[in-house]
Amino acid sequence: MPYAVNFETVSTVGLESSPVADALAGLRANEARYFKNKYNHVFTVVPASEAVSTIDWVSRILSEERGIVIASPPLEATEFQVEGIRMAYIFYKSGLSINVMYTLEDSGKRAVGFKLSDGMEVPAELDAFKFARQKSKLAGTIRGSYFVIKNEY
Repeated sequence: MPYAVNFETVSTVGLESSPVADALAGLRANEARYFKNKYNHVFTVVPASEAVSTIDWVSRILSEERGIVIASPPLEATEFQVEGIRMAYIFYKSGLSINVMYTLEDSGKRAVGFKLSDGMEVPAELDAFKFARQKSKLAGTIRGSYFVIKNEY
């Protein structure tokens, strides 16, 4: 069942099984606030079992671009388009959030972003990345990194 993420009252709905559920919920709310403020888009997630095609698409990009396979099980995901950009987000049990920004125009920006919830370690599969820190009222300290997508998906 779809869940519209509320960034005014942060809830762990759908994320309860994560050991960093509160921080992951804050990270998810932080993303919801960004898309509401920038694009007037309501950030809605579904359980991973209802988002198999989105998870497969993101997993394919990770695997083919960098040989990355995420060990943690996905809890929730979403996919939508805003202003000619295909966006996908997956929230994992470990506290990891992965997003894909894929501009539909051939010359547009395309990247994969990683965000680590406050309190989680860097997953072994992402050891090669350097993470920058960012403060968030909703999520505490977010550590993030990214890479540019080179191929067509």
